[in-house]
Amino acid sequence: MVRRRPPGTEEGWYALHDLRRIDWEAWRNAPQATRQRAIEEGIEFLQAHEALEDSEEGGSSVFSIVGHKADLMVLHLRPTLEHLDRIERRFESTALAEFTERTSSYVSVTEVSGYMHEDLTDGLDDIEDEGMRNYMKQRIYPEIPDGNHVCFYPMDKRRGPEHNWYDLPFEERAEYMSAHGDIGREYAGKVTQIITGSVGLDDHEWGVTLFADDPTDIKHLLYEMRFDPSTSKFAEFGHFYVGRQFPPTDLEAFFDGEAVPTDEDLEGDTLDIAAEGRPHAGEDHASHGREEADSGHGEGDSGGGGRPSPGDAPHEEIDASTFTRKVGTYGIDVAATDAGYGLLFESDADEATLDEEVEELSGNFDHYDTHVKTVVETDDDSVAVISLWANERAANTASGFLSDLPGVGDGVGADLSAAAEAETAAEEGSEADSEESHGGPPTGGEPPHEGIDTEDFARRVHRFGIDLDEHPTAGYALMFRSTTAAEDLVEEVDGLRENFDHYDTHVLTTVRADAGDTAVVSLWANERAANTASGFLSDLSGAGPGVGTSLETEDGDDASGDDAASHGTDEDDDIRGELDDLDIYAGQPHGEDVYAMVLYSEADPEDLRAELSDLRERFDHYDTHVKSAVYADEHAGDRSAIVSIWETQEAAEKAGSFLSELPEIVARAGEEESGFGTMGMFYTVKPEHREDFVDTFEEVGEALGELDGHLDTRLMVNQNDENDMFIASQWEDKEAAMEFFRSEAFRDTVQWGRDVLADRPRHVFLA
Repeated sequence: MVRRRPPGTEEGWYALHDLRRIDWEAWRNAPQATRQRAIEEGIEFLQAHEALEDSEEGGSSVFSIVGHKADLMVLHLRPTLEHLDRIERRFESTALAEFTERTSSYVSVTEVSGYMHEDLTDGLDDIEDEGMRNYMKQRIYPEIPDGNHVCFYPMDKRRGPEHNWYDLPFEERAEYMSAHGDIGREYAGKVTQIITGSVGLDDHEWGVTLFADDPTDIKHLLYEMRFDPSTSKFAEFGHFYVGRQFPPTDLEAFFDGEAVPTDEDLEGDTLDIAAEGRPHAGEDHASHGREEADSGHGEGDSGGGGRPSPGDAPHEEIDASTFTRKVGTYGIDVAATDAGYGLLFESDADEATLDEEVEELSGNFDHYDTHVKTVVETDDDSVAVISLWANERAANTASGFLSDLPGVGDGVGADLSAAAEAETAAEEGSEADSEESHGGPPTGGEPPHEGIDTEDFARRVHRFGIDLDEHPTAGYALMFRSTTAAEDLVEEVDGLRENFDHYDTHVLTTVRADAGDTAVVSLWANERAANTASGFLSDLSGAGPGVGTSLETEDGDDASGDDAASHGTDEDDDIRGELDDLDIYAGQPHGEDVYAMVLYSEADPEDLRAELSDLRERFDHYDTHVKSAVYADEHAGDRSAIVSIWETQEAAEKAGSFLSELPEIVARAGEEESGFGTMGMFYTVKPEHREDFVDTFEEVGEALGELDGHLDTRLMVNQNDENDMFIASQWEDKEAAMEFFRSEAFRDTVQWGRDVLADRPRHVFLA
């Protein structure tokens, strides 16, 4: 038996090829703030590792991978495996990692072997030739080349019955390797390589990473090597990954579907290519609304490749409030989307014809994660195409295609991201420096209304049937007179009010008329929110200068003597305090550490589930959403409940405006006129005790029926999880409900529940 002597090796830096696929659906559905945080943390991670902030030596680089096997590859070279281990865990802690799935990885170490110099047995010190030693050091401590393109693949040497590399004598193997190297040297200056060994580290024996400015140089090199005997007889390969190197700062462009690196022009626009094949009859698609590209448009543009700059897009830019109002008349609520820029093109074409054209165009747009939606909508006497995008640059490109649709005239567009910032500032009471910082209605010190004293304001709105004392939660009031007849203004205000209702600071917005005069009155919880609303109200048809007044006194009470900030909560707090004295946990106003919005419906539970499913998908775009589900009466009652649970009260209230549009809604919990409502009492029952829990509820229900002041109590069960329930109970007044909570029967039920429940109950009481 002949035992072959393995050639010596010398190792340098450990290598990790980390290959990732992007979850594009999750990326498209994520809120803009979440995506932005992911980009920022991704750039920070990549820049820190390119700068070797975690090590004294090595290198890192990122590549966009072409094809289905991966979207991204990050290459790390480090002195130890411990470095690579920390890098992996550090990346998983970033927000970017949540949108990626590792499709493959490869662990190896840079190496040189005795095939390069037979004196290499115990290390580089055995090599007397200083030039050869330096060359070998460059191979095991390489700089990552800056070639535009990369090709990575793992490989083995064949161990088959006919050709077994490891059975060959050293001299024969060295001869093969020398001839193989001669081919590689012919591509010096065109292709640069990093060779890593992976015996015992990964599934193959070597990893090969090739870099070149021209990817065909890599193809030609490998093609030529296929005919070399060292490859044709002995080489076996794993998957090949091909891509393009780009700097970390281009990560956002990568996710936006732009060319990377961004400092290099790309021949032909990617969106133009995607829409290829759909020119109108008799038109040349290459010049389809793109004369600027033929005339050299885009010189100096950052990788536009024919993309029109903002000033050349075939639409007029308008402010966000006007755009929101315009698309609102077509039933589009931009606040319910994550759009950063919106387009509106009205058309005099037949709706069916336009639908067909837009469906095809929208299908092309959907190739890009910057696309939110493009739809055809109709009003009473007009048809419009509305297209929403994540950013202005993508929208400007789409604008050219939309302007070519049948019957389309000049379009309008608006920056919606700035408006969203203004609305957020209004909700949170944050300071706004100027109108320009929002790009929408003025806020803070520049609202388009005049401040007047409360008595004067009350007198003016009283003429239009508004009694401020009937709205104790209002902290600031607005009134705008209009030359438009009230009946003609109602629809416009209805659309605006739907947007206002998304914010829990909104109290009332209504159109009133008296003796031929028209006024719009809008009440808000605080002045900051009212100032933002003022800009939208001033844009209404025929609106003149408005007036406004604070309804809060110097001591914080409102003008009617009630504390607007705490109105409606004192009794709730009293109830919770009394329950706490009885050692009964009463939870938050809308749940334990969460807030629940509950509505009741007389529709079929299955129909409600189907309707809620689409709505829940929209809710899931928001980090504050916990869950939404339909609960049906365990005992086949005539009423179901829709429960939507959120991390904040504001989010729950906003959800309520959408939930209220579900079929056959009869009342929101706590709003029924008949008595004091106690809603909530959520329970998660251990599966083995579910039957006992239901039986016990029936016994408690019978006992409740005999109590004075009790109106109705039902056990509602989640249609997606039979162990998730809540008890809905209705009482004539608070005292009647409290009498039950003080009873021995309730105490015994709570004690028994500790043994059968999966977690503590969440009680919610709404007076």
